[in-house]
Parts: sequence; structure tokens; C-alpha cells
Amino acid sequence: MSETPAPAAPREVFERLIAGISARAWHGLADLYAEDVVIEIPFALPAPTRIEGRDAVRAHFDNGPGADLTIQVRDVVVYETTDPEVIVAEFVYDGRVASTGREFTVPNIQVLRVRDGRIVASRDYHHHVALADAFDRLPQAVEAFTGQGLHKP
Repeated sequence: MSETPAPAAPREVFERLIAGISARAWHGLADLYAEDVVIEIPFALPAPTRIEGRDAVRAHFDNGPGADLTIQVRDVVVYETTDPEVIVAEFVYDGRVASTGREFTVPNIQVLRVRDGRIVASRDYHHHVALADAFDRLPQAVEAFTGQGLHKP
């Protein structure tokens, strides 16, 4: 009799996530998430973002800026917590936006809850100002956030 393999641990799921991001395997990333996942991005610009459900995650990856990005993940540190479902991951994105030619370095922290080998909840803290700048969207982000334009000399 063969045993069913145990579901992937939170660290392993996170490692698959960052490997997929680095490989630009955007479409397959949604499969790492549970059907009823909730992703919160509190520092997104111009306003906090909440993504609910695997289908919305798939749409986010399929319709997001991924086709325009090259990203490498480095300096990964994963912190185990007293809750076996939760890890905190600290890492850096080094990337390039093809349409603008801009390169960026973005520090990140993610708090992931993984249950039965799938991400059921995530809080993603990225440096969204640096991302907006890399996509040449900083003036629009500032205007949306403050209601005022960014004045350049």
C-alpha cells in the first residue's frame, strides 16, 4: 500500500512561489493558492489591495505587469513561527521593466499562512513606491494618493 505524500510545508510552498516568479511562470503560480485565498497588500498604491479567491489570483498574475518584468529573488530569509501554518519571508527583488528599461531593487516581506500545501492567506509588504517609479507611474500614484500632482522642477 502506498502512502499519500504529506502536503508541502509553508517554506516549500514559498520556495515554489519565488522560483515561479524568478522563472516568469506567472500562470502556474495561482495553483499554489487555495480556492478561497485572501491576499492583502496594505501598502499598494494608490490604495491597499485585497485579492480574494484563486481565480482572482490567476487574473492578477495573467493580467498584471508580469509580461513586462524580469525579476530575480535574492537574500531570502524565512522565519518559522509558533504557528505551524505561518511563516514570515523576507527577501529582495532585483528586476527590470522592459517597457521603461528601468531596473529596480525592492525589499519585501510576506506573511503566509499555508494549509494542506496551499496558501490560504498572505499579507504582502513590498516597496510600492520603488515599483511605481520603475514602471514610470510614480506621478500618477502620488496624484491618486494625495489628490495633488507631483511637481517636478
